[in-house]
Amino acid sequence: MGMTTSNRLSNFGESVFATWSRIATENDAINLGQGFPDFDAPDFVKDAAIKAIQDGENQYSRPAGHPLLVQAIADIFEFPVDPMNEVTVSCGSTELISNVILGLVNEGDEVLVIEPFYDSYTACLAMVGASVKMVTLHAPNFTLDEAELRAAFSDKTKMIIVNSPHNPTGRVFTMEELSLIAELAIQHDALVLSDEVYDKLVLTGKHIPIATLPEMQERTITLRSLGKVFSVTGWKIGWAVAPQRLTEGIRCAHQFTTFCAATPLQVAAATALRAPDSYFEEYTAEYRQRRDVLVEGLRSVGFNVHSPEGTYFVLADHTPFGFADDVAFCHHLAKQCKVVGIPPSAFYSQSDEGKGLVRFAFCKGLDTLKKAVDRLQTIG
Repeated sequence: MGMTTSNRLSNFGESVFATWSRIATENDAINLGQGFPDFDAPDFVKDAAIKAIQDGENQYSRPAGHPLLVQAIADIFEFPVDPMNEVTVSCGSTELISNVILGLVNEGDEVLVIEPFYDSYTACLAMVGASVKMVTLHAPNFTLDEAELRAAFSDKTKMIIVNSPHNPTGRVFTMEELSLIAELAIQHDALVLSDEVYDKLVLTGKHIPIATLPEMQERTITLRSLGKVFSVTGWKIGWAVAPQRLTEGIRCAHQFTTFCAATPLQVAAATALRAPDSYFEEYTAEYRQRRDVLVEGLRSVGFNVHSPEGTYFVLADHTPFGFADDVAFCHHLAKQCKVVGIPPSAFYSQSDEGKGLVRFAFCKGLDTLKKAVDRLQTIG
């Protein structure tokens, strides 16, 4: 009997990140595509994991999160959080996106997605049969268009997914933009799924959690994670903070997905989150330097670049080089320059919106970034 992909996922193939990481390997190229660091985690974080294993923290944890970790999350949050009833720990924020959508969105519910988007959003929405409506951040500045956003909302809107700092544009939404989203969510009684996994990686401006705005805590699910901040993307530790009435649905989906995250890594995460402010200040300063090296290097090669305010991604305009689209350009980079980026058309509902762009990650050592820029000199 032939095996086929289910109808609800028939439009989704291999993840763009897996595809281009494979292409990087095949071409012996520098991988500036997938967002994982090429440098190690801090010693104090690794030591905490080793200690947790040696101390016997090796069995299933409480499904919603180890008590040490949920307390640490509550302690550092921007508003009072009940650690036992409002925090859910999972195997990374990508699992939580699925948990939130499975737990709170019904078939046919209308969900607004801001594009370009992290590709898991649309895949998870397809799994539940949601009706998706897009709101586009248009190049070159990628700001929210008030008229477009107002037109997208309706009394049918169940949820809007907001990602700030934003992958892949690097935008950090302003108070004005977040206030507009909040106003419309309240007006239409919609939930907000706020993906804030880059909350500690703000390079220009200030991150504002939308749940801190008036009347928003009661309708917001905030997602954050450990991997980006401590260079442990392979640990897959993420968490959702939400009111108890919303947390119940999230936990119901989570218990039948992975049940619990890795116990020793949760214990280590609790230690990591209590790092001194100096760690986060140094972390941000180092990423600011990496950003500047890559942005300045790309501009010197001939790209038009919108310098990111946050995250560790850069969207660059490749149209000066005359290629038909982003996929053709990225294949050329891999083969000719031995550098891999991501074609952003994968992050749009209409590929034309991203065909003139390429996404590069700068979560790499300075030597790697400088070497990549040197290789890009051979584009022509």
